[in-house]
Amino acid sequence: MNFEDLRLKKPLLDAVRTAGYQTPTPIQAQVIPLILDRKDVLGCAQTGTGKTAAFALPILQCLSRPNGPGRKESRRPRARNIRALVLAPTRELAQQISDSFLNYGRHSGLKHSVVYGGVNKNPQTRTLRAGVDILVATPGRLLDHMSDGTVRLDSIEMLVLDEADRMLDMGFLPDIRRILAKVPKRRQTLLFSATMPSAIRTLAEDILTQPESVEVARVSSVAPSIAHWAYRVEKKEKSALLCTVLEHTSFSRALIFTRTKHGADKVVRNLMRAGVSAAAIHGNKSQNARTRALAGFRAGKTAVLVATDIAARGLDIDDISHVINYDLTTEPETYVHRTGRTGRAGSSGTALSFVSSEDHDSLRAIERLIRTPLQAAALLPGYVPSEVAAVPSSTNINTRKPSSGKSSTSRYRRGPATKNGSRRRTEKGRRATRAAV
Repeated sequence: MNFEDLRLKKPLLDAVRTAGYQTPTPIQAQVIPLILDRKDVLGCAQTGTGKTAAFALPILQCLSRPNGPGRKESRRPRARNIRALVLAPTRELAQQISDSFLNYGRHSGLKHSVVYGGVNKNPQTRTLRAGVDILVATPGRLLDHMSDGTVRLDSIEMLVLDEADRMLDMGFLPDIRRILAKVPKRRQTLLFSATMPSAIRTLAEDILTQPESVEVARVSSVAPSIAHWAYRVEKKEKSALLCTVLEHTSFSRALIFTRTKHGADKVVRNLMRAGVSAAAIHGNKSQNARTRALAGFRAGKTAVLVATDIAARGLDIDDISHVINYDLTTEPETYVHRTGRTGRAGSSGTALSFVSSEDHDSLRAIERLIRTPLQAAALLPGYVPSEVAAVPSSTNINTRKPSSGKSSTSRYRRGPATKNGSRRRTEKGRRATRAAV
């Protein structure tokens, strides 16, 4: 199948080709025809499946029709009313969705905008007052504009809730309910979620009308191109082990996950002291700081990006060769989302997890969900192991060295040299490395 088979019009097909895409992903192939037929959709899809284009392309096509299917001819009002609303949980995801509408809709004649918190509201207000057809928003900032009277939702024809499970996790359900109360009941609604817990299904039952369900891949599925490894290490030794791993591993870009915002900042400070270029993104960072951090990471100026789960949700960055779970998540499905940032578009990837004694239950739950054990990573060269800790019974204890990732494109095989030209390796680090899980 190709994009021509999906009944997309020539301007959109040209935009897709310009973006470098030849064939639709599975979710695009299934969802685009449903949206064009004006069906409500309940989609279960993970990050990196092409979900954004799956709804952005047909929205652009549907709204480009003067009156939409089944509507009587009427003169279009002079002022632009918001006809499509896309809700997203984070600033980064909202901006990426906005970028997709910009890239695909250059020749559509439609205007779009994005509003989110953490930045000055005045430029957003001026844009909204000028009129837009498509609005991408985070719930909190949208409600701010609604309170100010700069946004009206009574002309909405198409509503999208993206990453709905994350919005509920972040406590946005009351905000979503307030927004839904202002949107016409007669509309097309699209709800996308990486997971389908009972709360999401209840929400879907409330807001969708005879929806078509699309599930591209089980949330438990992990890409076969990703190698999954685990290190046995206690909390106080993680920092030294991380520096060691990065020093002795060939990687293009490394994305590190921590459980807390404070933990992300601490990891960055430790890496910077060790001579590794790193930046953090989390909810306490200003939008400008987060934008700079992402830009540096994408451009290769920053070797390592440290993130919390909420801040990183929806990030779409190519050439991430390694994902490191500095703090192992207690939610097995989150492990799938995290590691899915590597091994994309046919490339190989490596996922490393630091597992402490208190993480054994979480490790077993992850292995049950993905139906594969995390392999025990061998000791890195040059380190003296301390005593070997007990190995969880569910873990594969074959001691193989973890994959080095995309060594042919690596620029960060070893850490930067110290002032005297030697590689930094502390005595603490030598004591820190343990036998792998």
